[in-house]
Amino acid sequence: MTEARRRMARVAVLSVVGIIACGGLAAGQAGPWAVSPPHPTVGDTVWLTRQVTAPAGWRVRAGKFDDGDAIGSLGDAAVLWAPDGWVIRYPVVAWTTGTHTIVLPPVWRLAPDGRADSLPGGAVRLDVQSVIPDSVKQPQPRSAIAPVRTRRRNPVTLWLAIAASTALLVGAIAWRRRLPRPVAPPPHVPLEGEVPDARWLAAGEPKAVAARAAWRLRAAIARAHPRASVALGTAECLAILAHELPDIPLRQVTDVLTQLERVAFASGHGADAALLAERARALARELAP
Repeated sequence: MTEARRRMARVAVLSVVGIIACGGLAAGQAGPWAVSPPHPTVGDTVWLTRQVTAPAGWRVRAGKFDDGDAIGSLGDAAVLWAPDGWVIRYPVVAWTTGTHTIVLPPVWRLAPDGRADSLPGGAVRLDVQSVIPDSVKQPQPRSAIAPVRTRRRNPVTLWLAIAASTALLVGAIAWRRRLPRPVAPPPHVPLEGEVPDARWLAAGEPKAVAARAAWRLRAAIARAHPRASVALGTAECLAILAHELPDIPLRQVTDVLTQLERVAFASGHGADAALLAERARALARELAP
């Protein structure tokens, strides 16, 4: 029986010690709110700052500030980490003068294992001053201000200013509308002559000779009939010629254009590029002399 009483006494002592320690820890978990600036005026941004301690690994979340008629919030609370805990900052603004008591929302502490603990937000007093100086709050009546000019103006000065402005305006318009300066003609640049087909063939470029001859023939066809423009394909161009111009040597034009395209686009060909180019020139002179 004596041993049981000793155990009960020991448990009671440990419980009292734990309660005292928890009370001391709770008292040191949060500090008072600090106001910056301490004496703001109407419309100033006021920061309400408080430091909260939390065990290692815990996070702190601030509650939402409720706006009032006299005190408004300028944004969400900022929760910043500090070496000795967490710092909570609320940006608020006061719209009326006087002493205001602001009730802050609770602060939540979140454990890594999902547990949560809340601390009361508390209250803070805010002394808001007016932006109007004390000397202006009770203004005294003053006498009327004397007129700036007591004598009559001389109209000659006004007319001289108008005449000078008109002369400047007319001179500026005349200067802007002056005759253009003569521009010297550009120097004459002689055009280079056409490179002969023999030179292209000697350089091993029969495709260039065929492409030039085909373009010359297609340009002559376009001059002979506007619908057969150089933008059309060869088959479309020949179809228009067969329908619109039946009197032209259509078979020769078809044969020359087909062989020129074979030389210009085929990798291997057996046609004579010089002979085809000469036939294309002759047909071009016949179609559009």
